Amino acid sequence: MREIKWNDGWKFWPEKNVFALEWSVPDDAESVTVPHDAMLIHEAYSASPNGLNTGFRDGGDYIYSKMFYAPQSWKDQTIAVKFDGIYMNSFIYINGHLAKQMPYGYTTFLVRLDPWLNYGGDNELRVIVRNGAMPNSRWYSGSGIYRDVWFLEGGKAYIVPGKIRLTTEYADQKKAVVVAGMTIKNRMARTENFHINITIHDPSGRKAARGEFPVTLLEDEESEFNYRFAIKEPMLWDCDHPNMYTCTIRLVRKTDGEDEDELDISRETFGVRTITVDAIDGFCVNKVPVKLRGACIHHDSGLLGGATFEQAQFRQIRMLKKAGFNAVRMAHHPMASAMLRACDREGMYVMDEAFDMWSRSKTSYDYGLFFEHCWEQDVEAMIRKDYNHPSVVMYSLGNEISEIGLTQGQKVCQMLQNKVKALDPSRFTLAAVNGAFIAGDKVQEITESILGQPANASQGNVNDFMTLMQSHMREVVNHPVITERLEKAFALTDIAGYNYMETRYEKDCETYPDRIIVGSETCPPAIASIWPVVEKHAQIIGDFTWTGWDYLGEAGGGIVAYDDEKGGFASDFPAQISYQGDIDITGFRRPASYFREIVFGLRTDPYIAVQNPENFGRVCHKTPWALTDGVSGWTWDGCEGMPVRVEVYAPGDETELLVNNKSLGRMPAGAPAGWRALFETVYEPGEICAIAYKDHEEIGRFTLQTAKKERNIVLEPEPGLPGKDDGGELVYVDIKICDGSGTVASDAAWKISARVSGGVLMGFGSGNPKPLYNFNGTCTETFHGRALAIIKKKSPRDTVVVEIAGENGLKTECTV
Repeated sequence: MREIKWNDGWKFWPEKNVFALEWSVPDDAESVTVPHDAMLIHEAYSASPNGLNTGFRDGGDYIYSKMFYAPQSWKDQTIAVKFDGIYMNSFIYINGHLAKQMPYGYTTFLVRLDPWLNYGGDNELRVIVRNGAMPNSRWYSGSGIYRDVWFLEGGKAYIVPGKIRLTTEYADQKKAVVVAGMTIKNRMARTENFHINITIHDPSGRKAARGEFPVTLLEDEESEFNYRFAIKEPMLWDCDHPNMYTCTIRLVRKTDGEDEDELDISRETFGVRTITVDAIDGFCVNKVPVKLRGACIHHDSGLLGGATFEQAQFRQIRMLKKAGFNAVRMAHHPMASAMLRACDREGMYVMDEAFDMWSRSKTSYDYGLFFEHCWEQDVEAMIRKDYNHPSVVMYSLGNEISEIGLTQGQKVCQMLQNKVKALDPSRFTLAAVNGAFIAGDKVQEITESILGQPANASQGNVNDFMTLMQSHMREVVNHPVITERLEKAFALTDIAGYNYMETRYEKDCETYPDRIIVGSETCPPAIASIWPVVEKHAQIIGDFTWTGWDYLGEAGGGIVAYDDEKGGFASDFPAQISYQGDIDITGFRRPASYFREIVFGLRTDPYIAVQNPENFGRVCHKTPWALTDGVSGWTWDGCEGMPVRVEVYAPGDETELLVNNKSLGRMPAGAPAGWRALFETVYEPGEICAIAYKDHEEIGRFTLQTAKKERNIVLEPEPGLPGKDDGGELVYVDIKICDGSGTVASDAAWKISARVSGGVLMGFGSGNPKPLYNFNGTCTETFHGRALAIIKKKSPRDTVVVEIAGENGLKTECTV
């Protein structure tokens, strides 16, 4: 069926009276364009029932309404609307008639409109979202129609949307064999003969293959057809060569004169590639072994909240790839189609995840309430959405499922596994298992055997327990009880997903030589010890850090505290951001990102992170997810002469640190030193330089300078992004507090305001995990000298002026 985005023309308002007598649109309803996040409208507040989960933001009950005209010609058509995602508990009404209910907030679903349409008149599509039961998520979920909406149109006989399947049976440099599967529906009140025409175009637009065949469908019959074709010298897809083909399928009816009457047309993009996995060669794409350098990510778009804009997805994937990642794990729910398109085009492998819970809920009102009745439709929807995306290489059936090591959990796992394999046997499956979580009712027994007394594991969640037991996690995850339960958990899937169990790698590779292991979730600092083991063993296919990109909610996990301060998951309001990401919510790379890039062997220059001199000598408290609170800056006004600790991340075998050209000596670097050296010195304004050596030869250097006293606001618009969002184009403007030479004043916390003419300010803020301003306002405060403004232009041709002013009277502007 023909698809167009249907994101504009919506009215939105909070539901005030569920039992209202009149089904109407209130006068004060707001005009909005989706994707839209209703949770971000109101400011965070300390008493929110959602607490740290959503960054102290409430859910609610909301209504969206869209009026549209249905011409008489639609009587001979099939009309539908597709929602890529509504969070959560949505009810879809057509002219007052309930057409669909969807509990899960991450499922893509289709709603037929034609049974309820008023032809030749106006019609209302109404979406009621009931997200007021709190808490229902462990992270920032957003609320409302936060993903794209699509209008679909086809004939009385049509190609069923979501049921085109393009499967690569064989591929090498000489040829590829691809099977195009499609489902055709005949709604006509008679048997009809049709022809199906298929055309394949390569990435350059040249015709690569074509085919045609006749089909017959009975009255009201729906049937699947397959066509096998060959492509000569195919352009294969992988992360370094993201070549995308286009398949066009036309459903036609031929008249006596052999003229064609086109009834429907559908287009799908796909990649030609093969994947295999085994304990000898590991994970292979097109027969080439690949180690997955992975990032776990949540679905929010930072300053845009939960709204999933296509251009925001492209930007995120591009930045993750530039930082050295080649894979992402969407945690802990199915990925948006917009991000899948970005992963296809940019070249990023995807682990898509079905659920964060099965029959046992993790919050009071989450999807666990619906799992038993809805899991099958939601798994089917995920597979249909993902099938033609070459970026998707594996499915996770669930994340940290507490019951998975028990008999009932194993039966559920088998049920999910069988369903996924029946729908898509071409990809691999896993469950992401946390050794501490799987202990369940044996936690007290395990902790008592380790500590000599039981830990109070009945309070708090798994993150609290892992923080409490971080110095004993090796003993916990290697306990015989855990081993026994892991054998049950990993018995059914293709791959074993290890969450925070890297200390089992060496032993399990020996004990289970055919077990394929992936680090489905690991702590950022652990990459130094993990990656050499991953490279050593073919059966360990990669690592996914928690997290590659910072996210809203689950607030405070990475916040470092000193002395009696509250940090980590004990953080309180106004903590709103996890602060565990290699890249912060604005897209700025934090020190952990460069540390990881060096460990991966992708960077020869060292990198410097400086700890705040004011914290020197204080007792530091940090969770396992925090590498450092150091800043890549040598500007600490008022700290002259104070002792300071400098972290240098370096490849090679030695690293040297110079302060104002005075050497502090050399320290071991590279793998034996964990790629990290700690120098202690005294803060002196000027220049600090780290040099990396290998075999006594310099291989790279990195320099920081102190920002001078006279500082300005500098605006740097980012390059344009692929993709197009209805209602305009997103433009990202980086904001920096710099001296005259362009050095960022990393200690600058300036209150700034934004004014935009000719466009819309969509998001304004910084990477501060404790923001004092809402992201949809016009004021914020810079964090380490940086902030970000996100602008929507109505048209790429529009001229938009962005003005940023500081409370000190300084201001500047740029045109985008």
